[in-house]
Amino acid sequence: MTAPQILSICIFAAVMLAVVTEKMHRSLAAILGAVLVLALGVMPLNAAMTHVDFNTLGVLFGMMLFVSVVKLSGLFEYLAVKCARLAKGDPWRIMLLFVLLTAGLSAFLDNVTTVLLVGPMTITVCRMLDVDPVPFFFTEIMASNIGGTATLIGDPPNIMIGSAASFSFLDFVAVDTPAVLVILVVLLGVFYLMYGRKMPADQAHRQSVMALDERSYIKSRSLMRLSVVMIALVVAGFMLHGVLGVESCVIALAAATLILVLSRANIDNALAGVEWTTLTFFAGLFVVVGAMAETGVIAMLANTLVNATGGNVFVTMLVLLFGSAIVSSFLDNIPFVATMIPILLVMQADGMDVTPLWWAVSLGACLGGNGTIIGASANVVLSDISRKNGHELTFTAYLKRGFPLMLLTVLIAGAYLVLRFPPA
Repeated sequence: MTAPQILSICIFAAVMLAVVTEKMHRSLAAILGAVLVLALGVMPLNAAMTHVDFNTLGVLFGMMLFVSVVKLSGLFEYLAVKCARLAKGDPWRIMLLFVLLTAGLSAFLDNVTTVLLVGPMTITVCRMLDVDPVPFFFTEIMASNIGGTATLIGDPPNIMIGSAASFSFLDFVAVDTPAVLVILVVLLGVFYLMYGRKMPADQAHRQSVMALDERSYIKSRSLMRLSVVMIALVVAGFMLHGVLGVESCVIALAAATLILVLSRANIDNALAGVEWTTLTFFAGLFVVVGAMAETGVIAMLANTLVNATGGNVFVTMLVLLFGSAIVSSFLDNIPFVATMIPILLVMQADGMDVTPLWWAVSLGACLGGNGTIIGASANVVLSDISRKNGHELTFTAYLKRGFPLMLLTVLIAGAYLVLRFPPA
């Protein structure tokens, strides 16, 4: 291995160690790692900038700003109280509704957008019932990544794979969605065993919730009507951005700008609602991971996964499924998928049927995001929301439950792929 490769691995390992041990704030650790990558000459600044996913950062920033304005209407409190009343104040039923809502929205919205919508609702309901919101956030993180796996537009790796393999929206519905539905049903059963009987809310709190009038939480009816219309337009924009030839970050930033202009909201207050620590964490992490991509470390890892199978499509499918999941638990799945795409295209050019391999990478990379608190953007955003509201969702606490459940979902996906693409 070359010196730059060794340095890139050491810096990445140090950043991950800082995040895992929580000896340093993860945003500071990521920024420090990026600075070291540049200062030690692992890669030059111009190369580092090519690895920063400005589209993802733009979506994050735009939707954070958008949600910050929507909050002013009271929409989230209205929905929170409505759900709580539908569930008759029962914490488990509320969790079930929020999990289904999160998974459903994540299939059509960016995962970050979804959790930015659901997060404030969760805090509101949990405060009303005087219950710990951390289990809610944990299940919503899992649901957001699982729901995002279902469609072409649900997660960035699927968009990349769809483009490279010429898969349509309906192709993803036909192949990925059935696996997602089975996984979701199984996890709902697991969540019930984990939390269903462990979140009691006393009768007084439940009665107080049932006595609430959701309409009284509407702060501005005009802004609420505008918010509903804008949310519908954002959903349509994300669904059609590929057809329109417009990047998803443009949709998010345009939505934020338009609602700011139409609502005449105070820009300073809106910017105060942006999760800046989340943005800085991802900016730094893109550079640190980009260093491994630039020096060839990720390519070596991907080639090792493929070469170890001896070219057998069935074996390669399973190796890619589990390999993608494990790697995507700790690395951002976008550079990993970006590395896998040309490898699969070369294998396809050599006459191999790589159709099962595309789906293995799709399911593995998307589901793998549930393995750790840094495995996907939605995880980081919700953990930051939880922390800012006084409820820490730590790396270790998440890992103990998230990683085993991630492996369970990947095992189900593996069984599904074996049935769908049996060995020749």
